[in-house]
Amino acid sequence: MNIEKHLRMLRLNGMEQHWKVMKETRQHGILSFEQGFEMLLQSEVDDRDSKRYDRLKKNAAFRYQASIEEINMDAARGIDHSLITDLATGGYIEKAEPIIITGAAGCGKSFMASAFGLKACAQGKRVAYYNLQKLLQRSKMARLEGSLQKLMDRLAKTDLLILDDFGIVRLEQQQRLDLMEIFEDRHGRKATIIASQLPVASWYDIIGEDTIADAILDRIVHVSHRIELKGESLRKKR
Repeated sequence: MNIEKHLRMLRLNGMEQHWKVMKETRQHGILSFEQGFEMLLQSEVDDRDSKRYDRLKKNAAFRYQASIEEINMDAARGIDHSLITDLATGGYIEKAEPIIITGAAGCGKSFMASAFGLKACAQGKRVAYYNLQKLLQRSKMARLEGSLQKLMDRLAKTDLLILDDFGIVRLEQQQRLDLMEIFEDRHGRKATIIASQLPVASWYDIIGEDTIADAILDRIVHVSHRIELKGESLRKKR
């Protein structure tokens, strides 16, 4: 059995593909054993990293396929370039710090949230992207099906949870409690990004009950990184 078949049998796809290239370019007869083996190992690492990134990206279900580099950094939009650059390193995920992105419809909140999420995937983090109303509808269905705890456990273990369109409609009592549980599970443990058209001062009205609103906002607002986008809708410029 030749080397390629051994590598295929062991599912070392990155090494197999690079070994083929080394043979085609006759590198395997020029490089030392240590040099060649190091190149093969690096190819395997790169291949696995690429596949893990693709898997994480698919599971996250982003609204946009965005990148940090594509964010419009115009200062007139209220963007602090140094803050975006710092957040792109992923330190906020390691520290379990929230990010709040607010601004009018179409100003790029979802795009920015997706960009941070895709960057997190590239850093090997598990990310989940949800429209808040759809997530709360899912929690309602999970309760009826008896699988709510499984959903909550999965959300609690996600490295970065992105909640888009926060505050579109006023929450019902059970939705408040579900949201409270989500934030309680993540507080000080995992990072969360919230994107909303409404300023934080209006969130009390949307949550709808002062006691629960206090508890939720206390776990988010005081320790969050704030990005307040300004200007007209970017969609009008396309």
